[in-house]
Amino acid sequence: MQSNKKITDKRRFSVVMKITAIVIVMAVLIGSTAIYAGYYLHSTTMNQYYKNQVVNISKTLSKYIPADYIEQLKEAASDPELETVREEAIASDNPDLVKNWMIQKGVYDDYEKVLSILEDFRNNMGMTYVYVLNNQANYSTYLADPDEDMTIFGKREDNTAGFEQYTSNEEIPPTVSEGEYGWLCSGYEPIYSEDGKAIALIGVDISMNEVVGQQMDFLKQMLTWLIILTLIIVILVICYFRYTLTKPLQKLAGSAQTFVARREEKGSKEPVQTAISDLTIKSNDEIRDLYDSIRQMETDINQYIQNITAVTAEKERIGAELNIATQIQSSMLPCIFPPFPNREEFDIYASMTPAKEVGGDFYDFFMVDDRHIAIVMADVSGKGVPAALFMVIGKTLIKDHTQPGIDLGDIFSKVNNLLCESNSEDMFITAFEGVLNLVTGEFRYVNAGHEMPFIRKKNKSFEAYKIRPGFVLAGMEGMRYKSGSMMLEPGDMIFQYTDGVTEATNAQNELFGMDRLQTTLNSVKENDTHAILTAVKNGIDTFVGDAPQFDDITMLCLDYKKKMEVDAQ
Repeated sequence: MQSNKKITDKRRFSVVMKITAIVIVMAVLIGSTAIYAGYYLHSTTMNQYYKNQVVNISKTLSKYIPADYIEQLKEAASDPELETVREEAIASDNPDLVKNWMIQKGVYDDYEKVLSILEDFRNNMGMTYVYVLNNQANYSTYLADPDEDMTIFGKREDNTAGFEQYTSNEEIPPTVSEGEYGWLCSGYEPIYSEDGKAIALIGVDISMNEVVGQQMDFLKQMLTWLIILTLIIVILVICYFRYTLTKPLQKLAGSAQTFVARREEKGSKEPVQTAISDLTIKSNDEIRDLYDSIRQMETDINQYIQNITAVTAEKERIGAELNIATQIQSSMLPCIFPPFPNREEFDIYASMTPAKEVGGDFYDFFMVDDRHIAIVMADVSGKGVPAALFMVIGKTLIKDHTQPGIDLGDIFSKVNNLLCESNSEDMFITAFEGVLNLVTGEFRYVNAGHEMPFIRKKNKSFEAYKIRPGFVLAGMEGMRYKSGSMMLEPGDMIFQYTDGVTEATNAQNELFGMDRLQTTLNSVKENDTHAILTAVKNGIDTFVGDAPQFDDITMLCLDYKKKMEVDAQ
């Protein structure tokens, strides 16, 4: 339970929190897009409406102002004396100075008529500002403006581009901009003379402050509704997923933790009651599938625990029996050395390292009579218990049939036929048997498909003794085996082994081989059978390293030390 608690503590965001975050992001994105689209559409529509208004008004107004009035006002505006009069009027804050000057020039009546037209249009059409502009070299001047007398013939330096457009017969587009007088929608239209020449510019301004304020209010309302709608959606999503997702998952997680706790309380070898069966899942979706899967998993775990408990008990029983079998097999092989401490004519040592608990290799040595010693080295096909049982049969038959005066070839022929009679598993044995005459030194042997022995003559090196092998034992009934012989002198040694020695494999899949075996044998200079077998086993272990052992390793070494004296019998 402590491990489960740690897992829970590491969780930072629940599924509902993640889904809620996604919903909020999606709502904000969709809402922002909708607000932007609505605001853009609203502002574009309103701006275009007022632009159309100023264009239509300016065009209409340009047709009501007589061109000859404008011509006279332009002429007066170009008089150099005007600038001095304007400066005096501004300095004395007396607009009448300009008015009197215009009366003297005879243009004031025309100015009032133009001003009256502008005033009427402004009042009737809802315009904010209306004026008539005249183009100069680098600036424009007011020819008429109903708002202020002091602006009469005043300079205006921001309309030069507008004059350049209409004098080039280009359309002057209306604009919406923010300036000194707030947000204005402005439009301009030329006043043409009788010969079709643009002589002045009608300017119309409509205040957009209220419109822009409405747009801002619209944007604020949309943002407010977006926040309210997002909160409502989030609350609904949290409630929905908490009911349909979070609570069922929490129940499933709790039942799984309860099952684990029961397992820890009762131990790993005893099945426990499933905890998820106490739940009721009404949904028919993935949560239901998860519920069914966890329920089946708990049932399978209980079944697995029962099975593994039974298998473990059986394995322990088999292991105990294999240990007994290993001890029995070891006791069947000669394992006390020196085996014949009273015999000075020879020395012998043997060992077997099985690949499994019990092996299929076997060795044996025994006195046939007082002057003959027999050695046996054999390898049963296969590994484990079947090979070990077949080994016991083969070993017993070979030893029982080895009698004084009986040819070794005849012994193997009889043993072969007996093994074939009860060989339902089609197993076979490679075997080598030799009998040494301790008096004469004659060594008679028979080979049934086994490895060739190594012979070391006195004061010389080990050499493989090439023997033509016969067919394996239990391979085919009716086989005839032939024996051979060689002469040994005191000081000679025989080393025999199974293929587990030469076929020992390292991690690179390289074999130990005959050459390494011969080199290892010759590395031991003294005539010590135990030292020779120890050197070979160490050499194999060093070569193999950490690679697993695939075959039994069995070896035997016989040292013919001296001839037996006949009169000693």
